[in-house]
Amino acid sequence: MISSPRRRRHRWSLQARLITAAVSFVSVILITVGLGTGTVLESILRENLDAKVTRAQDSIVVDLNSRADELLSRGRQERGTLLLVNNLAGLTAAYVDDDGDVRSLDIGRIEAGPSDPDGWADATIARLGDYRVHAMPGPYSSVTGSTVTGLPTSEVTSVSARIVTTVALLTTGGLLLLAAILALLIRRALAPLRSVAATASRVAAMPLAEAVTITERVPEEDTDPNTEVGQVGHALNTLLDHVETSLAARQRNEDRMRSFVADASHELRTPLASIRGYSELSLRGIRQAEATGTAAPGVIADTTRESLERIQAQSLRMTALVEDLLLLARLDEGTELVYSAVDLTRLAVEAVSDARVAGTDHDWVLEVSGDPVIVAGDSGRIHQVAANLLANARVHTPAGTRVTTTVEIQGSEAVLRIHDDGPGIDPAIAGDLFERFSRADSSRARQTGGTGLGLSIAKAIVTGHGGRIVVDSEPGSTTFEVRLPARPDSPAGVTTP
Repeated sequence: MISSPRRRRHRWSLQARLITAAVSFVSVILITVGLGTGTVLESILRENLDAKVTRAQDSIVVDLNSRADELLSRGRQERGTLLLVNNLAGLTAAYVDDDGDVRSLDIGRIEAGPSDPDGWADATIARLGDYRVHAMPGPYSSVTGSTVTGLPTSEVTSVSARIVTTVALLTTGGLLLLAAILALLIRRALAPLRSVAATASRVAAMPLAEAVTITERVPEEDTDPNTEVGQVGHALNTLLDHVETSLAARQRNEDRMRSFVADASHELRTPLASIRGYSELSLRGIRQAEATGTAAPGVIADTTRESLERIQAQSLRMTALVEDLLLLARLDEGTELVYSAVDLTRLAVEAVSDARVAGTDHDWVLEVSGDPVIVAGDSGRIHQVAANLLANARVHTPAGTRVTTTVEIQGSEAVLRIHDDGPGIDPAIAGDLFERFSRADSSRARQTGGTGLGLSIAKAIVTGHGGRIVVDSEPGSTTFEVRLPARPDSPAGVTTP
C-alpha cells in the first residue's frame, strides 16, 4: 500500500505568530478585567438600588384603609416607584410614571415571586419592565397591612449595558491599536533578520564551485552585536569572510598546483629531451658507420661515449629532481624525519667548511660560542637546510661577498642565522621565495643547475621540526633565520634515540 504524501503545513510567519500571541494574551486580560469590572459595578448599582427601595419603603406611612395610589400621593416619590398594599381596602397597586403622576395598576399585570411578601425580591410588570422590590409584613399579621415597594431596574440594566459596550469598544480599539503598533515594532525589529535572509539567499544562489570572492555581506547597520538579530548578521558576515578566505586559499592552491605541474613538466622535459637527442645521435652515428663502413671504430666509440656521458648527466639531473619532489611529498606527510639529539653548533661548523671549499671566491665567517646548542631533530635534514641556505648565498651573490653564519640561543629557541652583504632579493619574488620552483627568471633558465626546490625543501624540513624560517632582505643585507625549539619534546609517535 502506497501511503499518500503528507500535506505540507502552511506555517505562519514569525511576525504573524508574535502579533497573534501578544494580541490574544492582552485580549484575554482585557476581557477578564472588563467582565470583572462590569460585575462589580452591577453589584454596586444593585446594592444602591436596594438601598433606594428601602428608603422609599420607609418613607411611606401605611394604614389599614388607604389604597396604594392614595399612599403614594401623600409623599413625593421617585419616578417609577411601585407600591403594592394588602389591607382592609383589598390588594391594590400603583406606581409613579415618568411625569411624576401616580397611576393605579392592575394587579394582574404584576408577575412576582411567591405570595408571601417575605419571599419577594424581583418583579416583572407588563409593559413597565423589571422591578427590584422589597416586601414588609403588616403590623397585625403577615397579610393584613403588608406592603411591597419597588423601583425599576432599567437604570441598572442601562448602566451595565453602557459599561459592557464601552469596555467592548475600548477593548476592540485597544487591541487593533496594539496589533498595529506591534506590527510596526516587530517589522522594524525583524528588518535586520530579513536583511540576513536576503544576503544568505543571494550567497546561496552564487556558483561557489567557480567563485573566488564573495562580495555579499549583511549591511553594517544590521550587525549590531548588542542585539540578538545583529549577532546573527555578524556571525553570517564572519562565516562569509571565512568562506571567502577558504575560496581564495583554494584558488591559490589550484594556481600553485598548475604552476607546479608546469614547472615540473618543464624540468623533466629538458633532461628527457637531452636523453632522447643524444640517444638518437648515437644510434644515427652507429647506423651510418655500419652502412658506409667509412667511420673508424674509435670514432664511433668516442661519439657513443660522449652521448652516454650527456645521457648520464641529464639522468642524474632528472633523478635529483624526482628525489627532491619525493622528499617534499614525504615531508608533507611527516614520515621522513628521524629524530635524535643534534648539536647545531657543530652542524654549522661542518656546513660552513663545506661551503668554503665550494665557494673560494666568497668570504665565509662563522660566529658560534664554545657551548653546544642542542636541538631534537633529524641531523641529516637540518644539515641539508644549512647547506641549501649557504649554497643559495654562494650562487646568488657576486664574488667577494661576505657570508656570516651565526648560531645562538634565544629564549626557548635555537637560532641559525645566515647573513650576506650581497645585492639582496628581488621584491617581486620575496613573497613567494619559499614556494616550489620559485624563481626570479621567468625564462626558466638553469645556469646554476638547481631545480628551484632548495628553499621549499628547507622550509618543509624546518616546519616538520616545529620551527620556522624567515628572510629579511634589502640591498646590501640579506638574512635567512631558522628558529628551532631548543631541546623540545619529540613529536607524537616519533622515538628519539
